[in-house]
Amino acid sequence: MPATILIVEDQSDLSAIVADYVAAAGYEAQVMANGREALARIRHAPPDLIVLDLMLPELDGLTLCKAVRGFSDVPIIMTTARVQEIDRLLGLETGADDYMCKPFSPRELVARIGAVLRRCGSPRDGKRPVAIDEATRTVRVHAQPLELTATEYDLFVAMARRPGVIFSRAQLLDVVARDTLDVSDRSIDSHVKNLRRKLAARLEGEDIIQSVYGVGYRVEF
Repeated sequence: MPATILIVEDQSDLSAIVADYVAAAGYEAQVMANGREALARIRHAPPDLIVLDLMLPELDGLTLCKAVRGFSDVPIIMTTARVQEIDRLLGLETGADDYMCKPFSPRELVARIGAVLRRCGSPRDGKRPVAIDEATRTVRVHAQPLELTATEYDLFVAMARRPGVIFSRAQLLDVVARDTLDVSDRSIDSHVKNLRRKLAARLEGEDIIQSVYGVGYRVEF
């Protein structure tokens, strides 16, 4: 069964072109133009990937992306004509997996869709060993829940949302310090060490959290 790509874009001419390219690449393309309606659709029938415009009627893309991240880790590629750096950072910090500025090449978008699906793993392909269910705050390895502390879960999710991106200890501290009083910069290493040990035990020794000497950590999977 082909992966379902939900295109949330209120410019009908652009969404039609993107849908044609997506379908030609072998995916199932679905189009919606309203942010609030798209959110309801995603809750009811989650797609395999979302192409999300920033400017939408009723519910903007940033708000929609943040709402989706409250219950799903479905991959999201954000598109927008607003090229300021602050918009780029807001989009990624809200939970987008990738970002494209308009005007963009539909061919490049399709290539990025394929890359993100391979990196994140389509939920239908059964090949991704680690999955995150944000609705229940659960990390599963080979479909079995992994016992994590609240801090370990928050650290892993923050890094797993952006595979390959290096997070400094200060950045990881910001992730957990808002709700946790007993976490310090020095203890980040200890939490990550425990998290790596638990994951490696389930992944037959594979270490998907990599240390970058003198900088921090990143997730590769």
